[in-house]
Amino acid sequence: MLNRRLALASLIAAGAMPQAARAQDWPQRPVTLVHGFGAGGNADSIARVLANSLSASLGQQVVVEAKPGAGGNLASEVVSRANPDGYSLILLTGGHAVSAALYKALRFNPVDDFAFVSLAATFPFVIATSAESPIKSLADLVAAAKREPGKLTFSSVGYGSTQHLTGELLAVTAGIKLTHVPYRGGMQPLTDLMSGRIDLMVDSITVTGAAIRAGTIRGLGITSTAPWPALPEVPLVAGTLPGFEVRSWIGVAAPAATPPAIVAKLNDGIRRAVADAKVREQLGALGVQPEATTPEAMKAFVASEIRRWNEVVDKAGIEKL
Repeated sequence: MLNRRLALASLIAAGAMPQAARAQDWPQRPVTLVHGFGAGGNADSIARVLANSLSASLGQQVVVEAKPGAGGNLASEVVSRANPDGYSLILLTGGHAVSAALYKALRFNPVDDFAFVSLAATFPFVIATSAESPIKSLADLVAAAKREPGKLTFSSVGYGSTQHLTGELLAVTAGIKLTHVPYRGGMQPLTDLMSGRIDLMVDSITVTGAAIRAGTIRGLGITSTAPWPALPEVPLVAGTLPGFEVRSWIGVAAPAATPPAIVAKLNDGIRRAVADAKVREQLGALGVQPEATTPEAMKAFVASEIRRWNEVVDKAGIEKL
């Protein structure tokens, strides 16, 4: 009996050895970091900053691959089905949790199909209006929307985007009705805001910051919990609507079943990246705040974000896709 147990233990150990050896030797060739957005956009720029830093810390090139489609879901599906050997990674954004709340039948499980590595950055959104608008503050916005429910319009980069749901969360929290006007990204929403074709805009500091500083649009509120260094003059939404916070995010994940030793190496690489002064400066210029977490903390955070956006979708009566 003892001999049989020893033999079984030896077989289990022998089976584990190849995986342990692969993890120890990883990486032996270039690693691909996929994202689901267009080349040249903010996600692409952030991916390249992280890839450059990871290339240095891992001793192998990390190649960025843009695979846009289905609001980022195509890239997530592709990586979720990739070989879990550490050579296929995904740059996830806040839209990952929104998609999980909004789509009835994704072709992947947004939590269980991934080995989460670490958050890499977070950022808030800005609620803005034209500089010529009679709406001077968030309190003015709420009052105007209550006088004429549904008359005020707000733009986002698309139906089901994090910006869209942030606008819906604003309306639900304030007890008002706003009309959503989806765009397909780009700068057209900003142009239409300045011309008065739309009343409000929900977007990142990268999109709104220069126009706010130039005085062509007015920042009514920022969704962070503390004043944002790049736009200290924009008041907190929470100052008018206590407890209001939206923190979108950027993070890195691998396919589920990626060896923990590889995930640990990647996590160390992300931590080194966000601690590097040059990387922090580069990410700051892209409107995001560098931040690293443990793999467990990222998984818990993503799961909590999915729960949160599910509640917003339900309360706002948004039709699921």
